[in-house]
Amino acid sequence: MESGFSIWHLLIILFSLAMLYPYVRIVQKAGYSGWWVLTGLVPVLNFIMLWVFALSTWPVERGGRPDDGFVD
Repeated sequence: MESGFSIWHLLIILFSLAMLYPYVRIVQKAGYSGWWVLTGLVPVLNFIMLWVFALSTWPVERGGRPDDGFVD
């Protein structure tokens, strides 16, 4: 069995990177910095932050403006 980097590894990496963009946009529209998406890459912290974001009041709900300039 050959070990090393294959086309499948490349496809998985590209797919993972392509999935980050929509998550960043969603977090920004909620009023948070897109950098918060990186917490999803840390085991256990991703579970905790999911619940924090779900149960907290988002800056957009408090009347704050989202980072991307989205206007109602």
